[in-house]
Amino acid sequence: MPLKHGGRFAALLLCLSVAPAHAGQLTVSLAETGDVLATLPVAEGAGWCILWNHSVQGFEVEDCYRNRAGRMVLVRSHLPDFAAGLDHIPGRGRQISDGHGGYWIEDIDEPVPGDAYILRPGRPSVNHRLRTADTEISLTALAEHARVRIALQPGAAP
Repeated sequence: MPLKHGGRFAALLLCLSVAPAHAGQLTVSLAETGDVLATLPVAEGAGWCILWNHSVQGFEVEDCYRNRAGRMVLVRSHLPDFAAGLDHIPGRGRQISDGHGGYWIEDIDEPVPGDAYILRPGRPSVNHRLRTADTEISLTALAEHARVRIALQPGAAP
């Protein structure tokens, strides 16, 4: 049975309102209570990084993730030095020079179990941050020393 004019319009609106299959959002919440501290849209293929200042050396370290088909995947890390706690694990990505004495670990391509993990943001000098292409949020300012859950969840397209 053919749709009447109004039915076609409604069907068109329904098609236009459907979000892409792998659109998502990053949700930062308190691990103990579930209280949401921040949400950021993350389209399929888009990335974000968690950055912090090394607690001894003070330089910036970053772990970068990507939304791949609705999954949180660790894709690369930047380590400006072989300082305490920083190292490349052979077989886990490729280590290449950053041209400034540090290195990138590229092609890690490691899915995060459950598309979420717990992080305890450090003191202001460490300043854990979440950065997308157009936003940066200080996790330390939101929840210093608290356990926060960072999760990629299905959501509306950005």
